[in-house]
Amino acid sequence: MATTTDTDTELSAVNSILGAIGQAPITVLNYENPEISFIYNILTEVNKDVQNEGWHFNTEYHVKTTPDGSGYVSLPTNTLRYDLNEDEHDKSQDLVVRSGRLYDLADHTDVFTTDLYLDLVTLYSFGDLPNPFQRYITYRAASRAATQLVSNPQLVQLLQQQEASSRATCMEYECNQGDHSYLGFTHSTGGYRTFKPIDALARS
Repeated sequence: MATTTDTDTELSAVNSILGAIGQAPITVLNYENPEISFIYNILTEVNKDVQNEGWHFNTEYHVKTTPDGSGYVSLPTNTLRYDLNEDEHDKSQDLVVRSGRLYDLADHTDVFTTDLYLDLVTLYSFGDLPNPFQRYITYRAASRAATQLVSNPQLVQLLQQQEASSRATCMEYECNQGDHSYLGFTHSTGGYRTFKPIDALARS
């Protein structure tokens, strides 16, 4: 019989954190409840902290961004980090964000006349994350909640061990999904495939 795997939700994550600190589960996220609001804020902060590291699932390379009619380039509001793509030959630009749009420190202007190619790290909602990262964020938030709300060093240590184990699972997921190469090839140039020349020799 086929089985289905449900991903975590913010509600289930909050309930996991509540259970970790010995509190009863809830059926709805009531933000007027100070404890629930506090735990939800921890979950939100940890979600941002984890995604801000830049993982395969939330990082895009060589994203074309076109200036608007005024020459301004505005980043999406859910952008966590950005940088000029390393494949660009023009290294005379030094980009920062000012007033919600890109500003070039080298030319002292926020007006651009050509397309920019950026590497972007994007923030996604908790429900859209791969399950290993949902679990890691939940365990990390539980560890932080226990540290701040419960005077039990043994519990905090246990939750930190759980957090470390779940991060290891995320790293395994990252390695499997990212197809990383020690040669550092980008998406545009293709990956390193050692089996290709070996396979070609075997067939010759």
